[in-house]
Amino acid sequence: MESQYRVGEEAPPGRAAVRARAAVFTLFAVNGYAYTNVVPWLPVVKQDLGLSNAALGAAIAAMPTGALVTGMLAGPLIARFGSGRVAAAAGVLTAPLLPMAAVAPGWWAFALVLFGLGSLDAWMDAAMNTHGLRVQRRYGRSIINAFHAAWSLAAVAGGLTGASMAGAGLGMGTHLTLVAVLLAGASLVAARGLLPGPEGAERGDAEAPSEGGARERLRAAAGALRGAALPLLALSILLMGASAVEDSAATWGAVFLSGERGAGAFLAALPFVACQGMMTVGRLTGDRVTDRFGAVNTVRAGGLVAAAGMAVALLVPFPAAGVAGFGLMGLGVATMFPLTLAAAGEVPGVRSGDGVTVVGWLGRLGFLAFPPMVGAMADTWSLTWALWAVAAAGVMCAVLAPSLRPQART
Repeated sequence: MESQYRVGEEAPPGRAAVRARAAVFTLFAVNGYAYTNVVPWLPVVKQDLGLSNAALGAAIAAMPTGALVTGMLAGPLIARFGSGRVAAAAGVLTAPLLPMAAVAPGWWAFALVLFGLGSLDAWMDAAMNTHGLRVQRRYGRSIINAFHAAWSLAAVAGGLTGASMAGAGLGMGTHLTLVAVLLAGASLVAARGLLPGPEGAERGDAEAPSEGGARERLRAAAGALRGAALPLLALSILLMGASAVEDSAATWGAVFLSGERGAGAFLAALPFVACQGMMTVGRLTGDRVTDRFGAVNTVRAGGLVAAAGMAVALLVPFPAAGVAGFGLMGLGVATMFPLTLAAAGEVPGVRSGDGVTVVGWLGRLGFLAFPPMVGAMADTWSLTWALWAVAAAGVMCAVLAPSLRPQART
């Protein structure tokens, strides 16, 4: 069957689109590689600054706080400067913040750095996804999943690089300075290959700004968002569910396997590895699956696979089944983020950058709200019972999959 996601007639994309595709790949890799180089150094930061576990956790929470407090500015920034410029600029500005994390003199400075990284991450996330949609429209077929696969691979590479440098005895400042130079250079090179012209050039219903000044344009954009509130809300809830599923392996996988299944430290770490590995596989193959079966069927099946994976982990009382179940869950959730953000950028009447920004911002609430909810349920009953909420989130994503169906443009 023909993909429901195709946004135009398939045609040779042209040299500009090929260059832009490589540039967007680079920006996704920059975004995935940046903060994951800091993560292996967190024990060093904790020790050097004399932080308690609670203080370190509060500092780390500054990053998602920055994303939530300032993330909604991404839409106006994209409308004013263009998605490509915003994405590349965020990559360049992220670079110098990384070595600043190494020289932070106290908790407040480290938290401030992470707040800035969270803000830039939110802007870059919305902008690079929006520009990726521009490139996808030129290709006339799904390519958005591969961009997210580049992010996943870069995130793993960043964690491995940071761990290797920390293990080799290289100073945190030296390591993160080298990373900063690499990321700033890659962002500047990527900027040269991005698509020129207005954001709506490839969309078919031009996103030309409304007549009048900045206030009138902002008012028109807000009116468009209010008019599309229902489809944007459905996509946001879908993304929240996907966030809940994706985060569960990192937050609860090791705790579940060690506490509920008696696994050792090495085996307990494997649910996260299995989930991330299978998620990367799903994203590398997701564009072909989406073109073949459509976004709705792909996400519907993915939600059911994710729910089934969680059920396997919870019902089969062996550690290996737990690892396999979390791996299935990663495969199921793989395409949900890319395809949901892509659908958000195609809502009729809403600027792509605004749609991606709003849905992405609300989706981040799932990463913040779901872990404490599961934790409270686990304290009340047990972690095994609490994790059935993850399976329910997968089913919810399957039910909401029709919200990805392209709507008629008027």
